[in-house]
This record gives sequence, structure tokens and C-alpha cells, in this order.
Amino acid sequence: MSNPESARRIARLPAKVRRVHLVGVAGSAMAALAGMFAQRGFEVSGSDEQFYEPAGSMLRRLPIQLKQGFSADHLTPPPDLAVIGNVITRDNVEARAVLERGIPYLSMPEALSHFFLADRIALAVTGTHGKSTSTALMAYALYRAGRKPSMLLGGVAKDFASNYRLDSGAHFVVEGDEYDTAFFDKGPKFMHYRPAAMILTGVEFDHADIYRDLAQVKSAFRALAESLGPEAVLAVCADSAAALEVTENSRARRVTFGLAAGEVRAADLRLGPSGARFSVVRDGIKATDDLLLGIGGRMNVANALGVYVLLERLGIDSEALATGFASFQGVARRQEVVAEAGGVTIIDDFAHHPTAVRATLSALAPRFPGRRLVAAFEPRSNTARRRTFQAEFASAFDQAAVVFLAPVYFKPNDPIPPEERLDVAALAREISARGPHAAAASSLDDLASRLSSELRPGDVVVLMSNGPFGGLAARLAGALASRP
Repeated sequence: MSNPESARRIARLPAKVRRVHLVGVAGSAMAALAGMFAQRGFEVSGSDEQFYEPAGSMLRRLPIQLKQGFSADHLTPPPDLAVIGNVITRDNVEARAVLERGIPYLSMPEALSHFFLADRIALAVTGTHGKSTSTALMAYALYRAGRKPSMLLGGVAKDFASNYRLDSGAHFVVEGDEYDTAFFDKGPKFMHYRPAAMILTGVEFDHADIYRDLAQVKSAFRALAESLGPEAVLAVCADSAAALEVTENSRARRVTFGLAAGEVRAADLRLGPSGARFSVVRDGIKATDDLLLGIGGRMNVANALGVYVLLERLGIDSEALATGFASFQGVARRQEVVAEAGGVTIIDDFAHHPTAVRATLSALAPRFPGRRLVAAFEPRSNTARRRTFQAEFASAFDQAAVVFLAPVYFKPNDPIPPEERLDVAALAREISARGPHAAAASSLDDLASRLSSELRPGDVVVLMSNGPFGGLAARLAGALASRP
């Protein structure tokens, strides 16, 4: 779909871009973009208030001039291009200087599309859940098949030890985010990628700070599906009624997959400590027998089915896919074991939506059979901090034996009135009424102390937040290791 404003911004670029400055460089996708510019030989600089991990370490290893904080002086001499991240507001001092000085500027998705996707076959993964894992799995399966893909995703792919890669193959696998693009472009990021093939993992309500309701979320995905041409391949998870709905009028060649519905399904699904084993059935006929997905979990099997369907349509044979699936290590902070201390297994996970919390706990139960599962959750995302999913969160923790809830994360630029805020004390009572013992902590220090006291050898503790969670994993590992 053509965007006239985007076309005008691109038309303002000089014939030869040499110097690129990224405003808000420490965001996951922005850091990846900076790395790709540097690898391509551009002169790259970037600014941000904080350089959190893992982006901070990655950026410091690259030939990039990093600038702490924001200042108009960072634009002297003026770059040929400024890339402005979506966390940057219009009143940011550097953003204002870019506009006032007439420096050509693009959003992250525009820059990615213009400089890195134009000469590649873009393969996008979209949907409310499973994007990062599906993107990493697709890139890795293509890599194992010898196709030398490029990639960008929102987490660190453990097989590549990075959230991006540039290679010489024809395919570029990109995570397509439905979040808004920039202060000057409030449309979804994924509208800029123009994929030749796409996976839609499912559609649910999320991002309550920018979408009013599920209907508005569906309208964004519908626009994307209807922008695909008849030559495109569209793999849609049929377990999501909303995903089927928003793609029903797409001109693309739609193929459906799922665990419970779809033209392509998983059969003979077995979950255990070694991962997930399943067969692929197409229109009721077994197509592939006994695939192993080392990372396990029902949601990840659905993710793998989407990758299977799409790559099979691109000519990757089932044997190559099986090899990639079996050895795939996953994405950092997705059910990732980060420490073993005092007989306790500590797992870090990015879950911040009730569906993701439920899927994570359901995946860990068969992976660690017979062991007590303790969950700690921080309501940190813009949706989780609100009452939007108060009732849904209550049932999301059913697989845990014990649940500790952190206070709602406070954002100075997005203060939520108390009456609209997730009520963690009430949520703890609601979870306890369903079976697990739950408690609301008064602070992260209180949470760390309670966890240290509660955990015993043999337990598995999963820490769920879409942020650093106050370094809780390292603090907990140190406390457990020092216990008698």
C-alpha cells in the first residue's frame, strides 16, 4: 500500500547517503538497524537516554559513535539522514532540531524497507503473539537449508546471538510489529514492509495505549492482509477466529494452519522434557512424521506450523525443515533458563499478556514434570498496567503453584489513574481463589525477598516481564547461591 507522506520523506534523501544518525538508538529494532547500517559501511551515530542490555553491549561492540542523552549538538555536522525511533516524541530536542534544520528523516520501518528490503524477498511474521520466535525459527530454518537469509526481530535469536543478520541470500525475514511507527506516522510498522509472503500467528487485543479495542486492532491487520497482492503467500493460524476474519478478503494465496483447525495441522502432539514431537497433517493426510521442536510448548508448535507452511511454499523440503526445527535454540527471554542456583531453576520470560502468560506456564509444566512451578509477574507493558485484562490475568496463572505479583510499573510519560490501573492486590485474591497461592508484593525488593524465602530445591521459578524486572534474575541467583 502506497503512503504518500512516506514517499515524500524518501524522495528528500540525498542521492548518496553516507552519514546516518539514529535518535533513540537503544531500542531493540533501532539498535539492529544501526548494526546493519554499520555493516553496510555507513558512518553511523546514535543517541539515547539509557543503553539498557542487551542493546547496550551490542552497540558498544559496533563501529558506532554513541551519544548519551539528547541534544541538538548531536546533529552537528548534520547527518545525511536521521532515523527517528517510535519512542521519540515531537518535543524531543533532537527531533525538533531535525525538523527545524530540514534534515532528511525516516522512521525505523521506512529506513529498513528503503535500504535493506528493496532488493530482497521480504518474509514477514505478524500477529499478537509468537512473532519473535517464529521470525527466528524461519531465519534459522532457511539458514540450515543453505539459503543465507537476512533477519531482524524484536529479541535475540540464540542461534545467531543477535537480533539481526545481513547475508547474501534472497530472503529477508522480518518481525512485523503492529505498534505505531513514529510520532509523524501513527500507522503500524508492518505496513512499510510489503512482504512477498507472510505469517499471521493470531489476532487479539493488545497495545491499549494506541488501540481503542479489538475492532481497531483487527482493522490494522485487515489493512495489511488486503495490501498483499495475488502473488503473495499468506499463512494464517486458523485457531484464531479474528485472524481468519481479517484475512478473508485478502487477494493473497491464503493457507491456514493450526492445532485445532486449518488445512495444515499438528497431529500426535507429545510434550516432554526434550521438547515437542508432532506430525504434520495436510487436509487429513499425514505429510511429515515425528518432527522434533526442541523448545517445546503448544504455542511454539503452532508457530512452527506457520513456518513449515510458508517455507514449504517457498520450496524448502521437509527434511531441511526438520533439521532446523530440532536444533533451533529459541529466542532470549522466551522460556530461557538463565541460572541454576540452590537447586532452583530460574527462567526468564517476556510474557506480558494473559495469553502469553498462560502459554508460558503451560509449556513449562511438561518440560519440568513433577517440579513445583513458581511464577513472578511484573505488569509493565502499556496494556498489562491497565485494568484491560484484570479478569483474564486471574485465570492465566492456573498452572503455577505459587504466584508473586510486582507493583504496576510506573511510567512518568504515561501515568495511569488509579481507577484505570491493574489492581494487583485484587488480582492476587482472584488467582488464589482459583488454586495457586498468590501474593502482591509492595516493591521489587519485597518481591525478591519473598521469592528467596519461598523457593526450595527442586523448584522452577519463571520471571515474567517485558522489561529488565529490576535485575531480579541475577539478584535471585545470588541470594539462592549464598543460602546454607
